[in-house]
Amino acid sequence: MAQVSLDSVRKIYPNGAEAVTPSSFHIEDGEFVVLVGPSGCGKSTLLRMIAGLEDITEGTLSIGERIVNDVDPADRDIAMVFQNYALYPHMSVRKNIAYGLKNRKTPKDVIDAKVAEAAAMLNLNDYLDRKPSQLSGGQRQRVAMGRAIVRDPALFLFDEPLSNLDAKLRNQMRIEIKALQRRLGVTSVYVTHDQVEAMTMADRIIVLNNGMIEQIGTPSEIYHNPASTFVASFMGAPPMNLVAGELSEGILSFAGLDVPMAVDHRGPVTLGLRPEDLFIDAKGPIAMEVDLVEELGAHRLLHGRVDGQQLTVHLAKEIAAKTGPLRLSCDPSHLCLFHPDTGKRMDVPHKGASQARSNKTVETEA
Repeated sequence: MAQVSLDSVRKIYPNGAEAVTPSSFHIEDGEFVVLVGPSGCGKSTLLRMIAGLEDITEGTLSIGERIVNDVDPADRDIAMVFQNYALYPHMSVRKNIAYGLKNRKTPKDVIDAKVAEAAAMLNLNDYLDRKPSQLSGGQRQRVAMGRAIVRDPALFLFDEPLSNLDAKLRNQMRIEIKALQRRLGVTSVYVTHDQVEAMTMADRIIVLNNGMIEQIGTPSEIYHNPASTFVASFMGAPPMNLVAGELSEGILSFAGLDVPMAVDHRGPVTLGLRPEDLFIDAKGPIAMEVDLVEELGAHRLLHGRVDGQQLTVHLAKEIAAKTGPLRLSCDPSHLCLFHPDTGKRMDVPHKGASQARSNKTVETEA
């Protein structure tokens, strides 16, 4: 295992384009950290700098006790799992897994033992003599992981490894990768554009946008206390509702809702409301016109308008709903305020926001 530290690491290409602004963070031994953001945000560039596949323009990168800015990828004690599996089509599964060890002139009995151990761990025993073309996408990804495991690296790097799999396989592989990482205890950095992968797999998440780190935190911190409107809208399915409100003399006003807020600001603000923090209340201050009821089995989503602004409400499956007018309330302690121009968080994040929400809808209708 190894700690990873980045101190003001920056990437500028020869044409002057800044792919990653000066970025600093520390990853503990055995931690699973996910870099998440939209395409072009710099997450893969950051991963490739850690791997040694991209030069670092400025700053310092340390793996363990070593500064590795000028260390070749082969000497960094890392193993990387790619999106396209990077398997040799003419080799069997056994030979693909053993390839890196053979190149290092590892004794044959050690190679055989390590391949057998990895195959057992990844349920590949029945496929060792097959070629990659005879495997499913999930099995190919397991082979790629097996090739990484047998090297006993100090650091695992995953570059969008599940992007080529269908939804069912992605769900399965998410569980397998996280379980494997916990079993091995190897420090891991995982890149994805899928916020569900980030939320379900990470010990901590690093959210990137336009080459900048927007926020670092646990999945719960990122979800319940977003640092900006970008994080609020990117993390969550469905995303946080972001609507225009007004703050005057410490009172936040939105669509009939008036809430005291200890924020030194007057004028327009952006109000953030998670869909699950809104609930049906016949006497509620918020009047919503429901345009669509989206049935999702375990729950349903209401999509509609409040004062001309789009709003989504999350309801439990037990709560009946239909299109048309509806009155809503919300828990003021779960509101988030953002600056209308910068998008940065204005109010102080609340510690209780990550606690489970009570069944307010059921109570209201009882």
